[in-house]
Amino acid sequence: MKKVSFDLEVYTFQIDFAHHVSNIVYIQWLEIGRLKLLEEIGLPADEAAKRGITPILVNTNIRYKQPIYFGDNVRMEVWVGEMKAASAVMEFRIYKNGDALAAEAQQTGLFINLETKKPYRITKEERALFEKFME
Repeated sequence: MKKVSFDLEVYTFQIDFAHHVSNIVYIQWLEIGRLKLLEEIGLPADEAAKRGITPILVNTNIRYKQPIYFGDNVRMEVWVGEMKAASAVMEFRIYKNGDALAAEAQQTGLFINLETKKPYRITKEERALFEKFME
């Protein structure tokens, strides 16, 4: 199984009153991860929109393991944990300063038809794009 892995920056404006990265930043980072995953599989969000579909989220779960501070080096990994006819569960791991696990997350998403706003069942060909990133 292949994972999408990339570095993230920590900026001063992302730090909360407790002096670590705010929980809302993790949600933003997951969005970056989903977009990078779609790019890697060959179906970037803008291309999906041209096909008349768009990804949406139906669930997000984050387990914070340890705080991330300004100055920490941050890396994210994302892959597909499970895929059904119309939905997928994406798995995320966020590491700081090498291999220290800072957070684990799961998001369930699906594509909807932009015209009907109803769930879109991915084709066999589209599913094949995701399979190299499936657990």
